[in-house]
Amino acid sequence: MPIEVLNGRPGYINFLDALNSWQLVKEMREATGLPSAASFKHVSPAGAAVGLPLSDTLKKIYFVDDIEGLDDSPIACAYARARGADRMSSYGDFVALSDTCDAVTARILKREVSDGVIAPDYTEEALQILREKRKGTYNVIKIDKDYVAAPVERKQVFGITFEQGRNEIRLNDPALFENIPTKNKTFPEDARRDLMIALITLKYTQSNSVCYVKDGQAIGIGAGQQSRIHCTRLAGSKADIWWLRQHPKVMALPFKDDIRRADRDNTIDIYIGEEHDDVLKEGAWQQFFKTRPEVLTREEKAAWIAKNSKVSLGSDAFFPFGDNIERAHKSGVEYIAQAGGSVRDDHVIMTCDKYDIAMAFTGVRLFHH
Repeated sequence: MPIEVLNGRPGYINFLDALNSWQLVKEMREATGLPSAASFKHVSPAGAAVGLPLSDTLKKIYFVDDIEGLDDSPIACAYARARGADRMSSYGDFVALSDTCDAVTARILKREVSDGVIAPDYTEEALQILREKRKGTYNVIKIDKDYVAAPVERKQVFGITFEQGRNEIRLNDPALFENIPTKNKTFPEDARRDLMIALITLKYTQSNSVCYVKDGQAIGIGAGQQSRIHCTRLAGSKADIWWLRQHPKVMALPFKDDIRRADRDNTIDIYIGEEHDDVLKEGAWQQFFKTRPEVLTREEKAAWIAKNSKVSLGSDAFFPFGDNIERAHKSGVEYIAQAGGSVRDDHVIMTCDKYDIAMAFTGVRLFHH
């Protein structure tokens, strides 16, 4: 066995999350050369990121601005990004780390609601911190980083066994970005990196799926939808929420000192949304805030979202219509990688050209079930 349980008693779903998320971060590490982390829930990623430094704004909205040593730990930065981008979905996650889990990362993990972690190794201090989590029951798994799975996968459904070859497509191949049918054919290095992150994330996400990425991290993942436009809308709304959390009004919310982390996350989510009165009306706001905040108006939200830019978008199969591009544009998308091959590719290309979006046809579908 390539794994060793160092603490806890992982269950069936825990192992599914652990082994799927490990594949994602291992591949992302190899593709980008950067420490990588993923936050998984129900066999799909809620977040994925590489270990780039965090701005003061991101540290604050991810609630890691008080973590000592964060700037000196790329793997901790990777997990702070993966966990922080969609905190609502990451609640109770299973974590994968491409590199050794250090004490800084362990301290972030210790205070979050999480089911477990898988990594190639742990420092002694990190292991001690994690063994104290959840009254000593937190799941800690060590995996052999050099383990290579058999080339054929098998799955049993209703007593019948299916088998197929593993998806071994390498998503850092420059050839994936050679077929560019749009007028804009420019993909800066950061955009290529972000598109690789999007595609690798989608490779391990329940289909249909779409992923928005910015600055080395997924900011919106739409997973498991039967309709692709619903994937694009879902992921786009998550990307918008991520961006709105950086609005000055949201960052200045006067939370009560004793509010729990989960209640704070939920309150922010409601405040940003259309049901903000649920946390702002008389008798409700007193539960969460020291003073009643002003409403973040629809006009203010629209103006703030319009400032987002340089977002990359990946899709696990082709976009059948231009409506996906229209929706993506609203969330700041400027670069797209998708399989191509729709009978309406011409309409999709035309819509990209309308907004000067650069799009590559990869010729690769990344369905995952």
